[in-house]
Amino acid sequence: MAVATEMGVDFDTVLYMKEFPDETMLRTLIDKLEDPVEALVRKDSQFAKLELDEDHYVGDPDAVVEVLTRYHRLFQRPVVVGPDKAIIGRPLDGVKAKERLAELFG
Repeated sequence: MAVATEMGVDFDTVLYMKEFPDETMLRTLIDKLEDPVEALVRKDSQFAKLELDEDHYVGDPDAVVEVLTRYHRLFQRPVVVGPDKAIIGRPLDGVKAKERLAELFG
């Protein structure tokens, strides 16, 4: 969040692994999301270990909510949420990061 701090953006930090969003909050977040909905799901070693199929939830908000409410650790973070839009903050550095944050909070 160094980029947001550098830009002077006022933000709150939510530690999603301690306060995981419920289904309603996930759906609200998805409604604001500028990125593809499937980008909220981490494709890491846990994803592979669970033998999940990415094709199952590509473009499907209901399937993403189902995966994330079942497997909290797969939630991609950080997510930067503005008044009307949200973006996934990974990777969020350099010029592209500043452009995306300016869209959210500019």
